[in-house]
Amino acid sequence: MAICKKMERSYCRIACKKLFLEGENAFGMKMMKTQVSLRLYPVYFLCFSLFLLASCGAGSHIQKTKRAYKDSPPTERKVTERKPAEKAVLKPQQQQVVSAARSYMGVPYKWGGTSRAGMDCSGLLITSFRTAQIELPRTSADQSKYGKKVSLHELQPGDLVFFAAKKGRGKITHVGLVTEVRGKKEVMFIHSSSSLGVVENNLYSDYYRKIFIKAQRPF
Repeated sequence: MAICKKMERSYCRIACKKLFLEGENAFGMKMMKTQVSLRLYPVYFLCFSLFLLASCGAGSHIQKTKRAYKDSPPTERKVTERKPAEKAVLKPQQQQVVSAARSYMGVPYKWGGTSRAGMDCSGLLITSFRTAQIELPRTSADQSKYGKKVSLHELQPGDLVFFAAKKGRGKITHVGLVTEVRGKKEVMFIHSSSSLGVVENNLYSDYYRKIFIKAQRPF
């Protein structure tokens, strides 16, 4: 019995000593953490101060930039105006032929005709060009070989324009005379239409643009 009591006392001392050591270690660790935290406080304070200074500097820079942008006068865009295309200087012969052709406005169509009683498309041009002492071939097919070829954007008053009977056909059956170039999509020409007689139309109209074949400059 005495031995048991003695063992219990020994066990209790060991247990108490163990608990004391564990408590002492825990308290020591807590104190160390507290000391580390206290040492880091100046570092934290310095970083926070630098952050405030940087943010204030950035804010003032943004305000200065906004103020400078607001105070600066608006930049003006330079708009380059397109100069209108210069009209080609016409030769006296060109003006004479155009005037002669327009004098036949309203004359009825007549196949093979070359007078005010009636004229066909090639007859209108033969009669008009004779006023400038220029003899054109009789048919529109032969007239298409007279002079030099020009493109659509080069057309001038006095040029000859040739057409087919229908879209997709390459055979020339009709001819007209350019009278005026009003714009890129408005080129007037005079001709003797089989249904309307001598009239002026726009070369860029849907019908005539589709059947257009070529253009020649006889001067």
